[in-house]
Amino acid sequence: MKYLILVLTAVLVSCSTKPSASRLAQRQTVTDIETNSAGKGQAIEFGFFGGPSLYYPLMAVWIEDEEGKYIQTLFVPKAIATGVFRYGSNASGKWVEAARRAPQTLPYWSHKRGIRASDGLYMPESSNPVADAYSGATPTTSFLLKTRADNPLPSRFRVLFEVNQNWDWNEYWTNDKYPGDVRYLNNAQPAVVYEGVVDMSNLQERYLLRPVGHSHPTGETGELFTDLSTLTTALQIADSVVVRIVK
Repeated sequence: MKYLILVLTAVLVSCSTKPSASRLAQRQTVTDIETNSAGKGQAIEFGFFGGPSLYYPLMAVWIEDEEGKYIQTLFVPKAIATGVFRYGSNASGKWVEAARRAPQTLPYWSHKRGIRASDGLYMPESSNPVADAYSGATPTTSFLLKTRADNPLPSRFRVLFEVNQNWDWNEYWTNDKYPGDVRYLNNAQPAVVYEGVVDMSNLQERYLLRPVGHSHPTGETGELFTDLSTLTTALQIADSVVVRIVK
């Protein structure tokens, strides 16, 4: 088993140092996304620029006040917003669109949002989705999000970004770390959380978001774990994450 993990790790490292043409295209292409154009608050531009490990991630962008209280979501992919994934089930031997519960995907955002679904999980479901105004197609490339806050924001606030890729193993996050836990097996390295603090009284041209921790690997809680020393390729999904407040 360990040999298999080492081989997979070597492959991931190889991909990081010598990305394929398709991965380079993912990083170099920038997809434009617009959400919440009817918002009455500040106009915000958020840029995600993919790193060498970029490979079909899922993500959430949101804002909190200075004390860390959730204000609103700015963007999540439609699959997360509705709990319905394009490749949600292969029970018939063929992948089909279906409802799928994946609390391990973006647990820090989902617990911050604080809405419990009918099955007890802090992830949206089709009967109570995230509003269309804040969601869109899953970006598979670098992207530039243009959005607005619902209402005027406090003078200081936080912009947060959580990003995750499935089956992202390394020598620490091996596939036998949580035996029998299917949610972990679909996850491996947990989601990485980035943060930037905006001060409207001393507004900068742009803010570079920094990784501040990782989420719970199975999504069991909304904890933020600040030790990033066990993460490898998960920290290379993003090359840079920036935000700008449009005057």
